[in-house]
Amino acid sequence: MCRMSALAATALVPVLVLAAPALAKPAAKPPVAAAAAEAPRKASPADRAMAQRLDPLARAAFWAREVDTDPMDAEAGLALSQALRGLGRYDEAIASAQRVQLARPNDVEALLELARAQIGKGQGFYAIAPARQAQTLAPGDWRPASLLGVAYEQAGRDDEALAAHRQALALAPDNPSAQTNLALFYANHGETAEAETLLRAAAARPDAPMAARQNLALILGLQGRFVEAEKLARQDLPPETVENNMAWLRAAAGGATGRSWDSLKSAQ
Repeated sequence: MCRMSALAATALVPVLVLAAPALAKPAAKPPVAAAAAEAPRKASPADRAMAQRLDPLARAAFWAREVDTDPMDAEAGLALSQALRGLGRYDEAIASAQRVQLARPNDVEALLELARAQIGKGQGFYAIAPARQAQTLAPGDWRPASLLGVAYEQAGRDDEALAAHRQALALAPDNPSAQTNLALFYANHGETAEAETLLRAAAARPDAPMAARQNLALILGLQGRFVEAEKLARQDLPPETVENNMAWLRAAAGGATGRSWDSLKSAQ
């Protein structure tokens, strides 16, 4: 299933000495002030925004420094979890999300990130509890339902998975990610026409994620519709990746490979 600057320099304020006696010793800097001047500072909002545009490895290093600076910083902890997940370091991602969730038990974003990390590891069963808790806290949010759909799939609970995916789409009928997740459920169960319809609707939206286009390319390629599949693939992927994927699709469409749908998606 498918489904990561320099810190601002510390400003030193000059001390103005008035009518100091010639032999007077300079006043010692108060210990508290000295400690404050030497203490590490968090990155500015601008630096944090810039960090989100870095590659996952650089992003993970940035947010790890922020967590070291302030272990109670929820934003940094969740961003670190996300970056680690992007690197495939799922156990570390889970640990980072869990630290935030333990400190903030009712934080919906922490619960969702914990569920995503468990799903990324392929342990959907352990994503069910945090996703359900997030759903209870935010019943109008489509994301917990969509994550539950994926988690139930990984746990082999297909009826519940389909119901959860449909609930997510009912909450966000035009959301391309909700459409894509339901489409992938259909694709995994051999319902290609339903998957294609949903993926076309998702890919047509201006805010469509890359996953919508690339999974549509996979659906089309597996049906032997290579020209359209390649056109979609080239919108997001470098030429060498497109060539490799198209070679795989031609082999798969001809029955020359035994690799699974899951392994094909992971190549994306």
